[in-house]
Amino acid sequence: MKSFLAMLATLRQRNFALLWLGDLISLMGDWALMVGLPIYVFLLTHSVLATSLMLLAESVPSVLLSSLAGVFVDRWNRKYTMVIANLLLAVALLPLLWVRTADHVWIAYVVAAVESCIAQFFRPAESALLPSLVGEEHLVHANGLNSVSSNLARLVGPAVGGVIAGLFGLMGITLVDAVSFLLAGALIAAITASGSVKKPISAGVDVSQSGSMLGRLWGEGRDGLRVIGASRTLTVLLAMLVIMALGEGVMGTLYPVFVYRVLHGQALQIGELMSAQAVGGLLGGLLLGWLGKRLMARLAIGLCSLIFGLIDLVIFNSPAVYPEFWLSVALFVAVGIPAVGMMMGMQSLLQATAPGAYLGRVFGVVGALTGLLGLIGTLTAGFVTDHIGVVTTLNIQGGGYVLAGLLALTLLPRHRPETKPDADTPAVVADTTSLDAREAVATEA
Repeated sequence: MKSFLAMLATLRQRNFALLWLGDLISLMGDWALMVGLPIYVFLLTHSVLATSLMLLAESVPSVLLSSLAGVFVDRWNRKYTMVIANLLLAVALLPLLWVRTADHVWIAYVVAAVESCIAQFFRPAESALLPSLVGEEHLVHANGLNSVSSNLARLVGPAVGGVIAGLFGLMGITLVDAVSFLLAGALIAAITASGSVKKPISAGVDVSQSGSMLGRLWGEGRDGLRVIGASRTLTVLLAMLVIMALGEGVMGTLYPVFVYRVLHGQALQIGELMSAQAVGGLLGGLLLGWLGKRLMARLAIGLCSLIFGLIDLVIFNSPAVYPEFWLSVALFVAVGIPAVGMMMGMQSLLQATAPGAYLGRVFGVVGALTGLLGLIGTLTAGFVTDHIGVVTTLNIQGGGYVLAGLLALTLLPRHRPETKPDADTPAVVADTTSLDAREAVATEA
């Protein structure tokens, strides 16, 4: 009850409530499209390859663009970045209205790629803006509420998408998702916080004005890596997220194969298990919120990751001993609880540790590297599954989470500073500005 009241108190903060509601609406629209569009492409082409190419078009931009997008997120007003991104996401969907035959499927690939490119600016802007809306004391509860909205959208969105697809086809899903982006943009625009980013200045030298445009972009992009490399906490968190992304790439590829071949299920069972994990995520967001800032401790993050990995290993291997489908449903509900605790803790710790002026670049680096490892996981699953089997390949995912949990328990600092460094201080900027700028400061001195 205490955690529930704390979450309600966070949700009563007007600015955060607007962001949360906008996110929930757009996520529901996204899930409706994510379910409906691949099915529509497959029905038009009857080709698994065509569907895979569309998913690839969604994945590649995160690898190529995420880090660069983080640079601009730290340059631009984060609130307005999110508003404009939502408007562009709505407009970019409209070409899907012309996808009527297999000859027009290429339009879906282009739309998927463009939507993913725009999303690379929205995601780090949202993650970077959140701490300024709620403050560190409410950060875990805010991320918990975001987890609740994500799982609620995952639970409701596909069902809504299925109904709309059945009544109005791809046109209906496209228009609903476009409207969801417009509504989300309007809600975010109503946030009263400025969303501006305070630029770091060191020893009287404005780093953002030194060098050529490409040089500045390159230097600012490297700053995200420097900030992470200068912090043991951020380095360990990045290593954990990269390991997890590799496993998620494997799981995303083999999940339907696992249901069909190992659980002997059908499309209905695929949906039931997705819903089961969403239910677990909702429970986890509500149950673990009482821990508050304690979820950012290495013990909480490490144990949640370990438990998640161990339950996943049981999910993959238990059908060989006890193949009843109800057990898989129960385990999918159970695994959703530590999953939420782990991500709440990691996301909040990252936001509380990285200097505010560099949050966009830090999240950009995270997005690029996790996107790359996710693709590697996808390719790995495609190449090795036929040789070593579905369950053995899926054990990469469970084992990865166990390894990530051990990294957290052994390498994350036992205690962290009560307040993160000020992004404006020379001490921080000296570690994060471009090499050319630091040399210029040294020369002047």
